[in-house]
Amino acid sequence: MKELTAIIRRDKVPETKTVLDELGYPSVTIQSVDGRGQQKGDMCVEMDSEMPESFCTAVKLVPTSSEYAIEHTLPKVALFVPKRMLTMIVPDDVVSKVVKSIIKVNQTGKRGDGKIFVMPIDTAVRIRTGEIGGESIS
Repeated sequence: MKELTAIIRRDKVPETKTVLDELGYPSVTIQSVDGRGQQKGDMCVEMDSEMPESFCTAVKLVPTSSEYAIEHTLPKVALFVPKRMLTMIVPDDVVSKVVKSIIKVNQTGKRGDGKIFVMPIDTAVRIRTGEIGGESIS
C-alpha cells in the first residue's frame, strides 16, 4: 500500500475527484492548505472567492510575459497560495496509474500546478471491522 498526497489547485478538485471515481478509488481526504513553492508566493496567485478580502485588496496582479507578477503591500512572508491537499491510500499495483491520472487532470504547464508525494504504508486497519492490510482499504 502507498499513501498518495497531492497538493493541487483548488479549481481542479472536482475534475480530480471525478477521475479518481472513474478509476475506482473514490476514498480521499481533502484539506484546505496554504503554502508557497519556488515562487515564494510571488507568482501565480489563484484569485477567487475563497481568498480573504484583506488579501485581495492588498494584492494587485501585474501581467508579465507568461504569468502575473504581484505588487503588494503585505509582508513577503504573508503571501501563501491557497491549495487543496488530497490524501489517499491505494494498492501498490495501481500507484502509477493513479499518479498519472492526477497529473493528467492537474497539469496546466504553469507554476503552481502542485506536487504529488508517494509514501509507503506499513499497514492499515479498518476500525469498524478490524480488517487489516489491503482488505481495510477496499
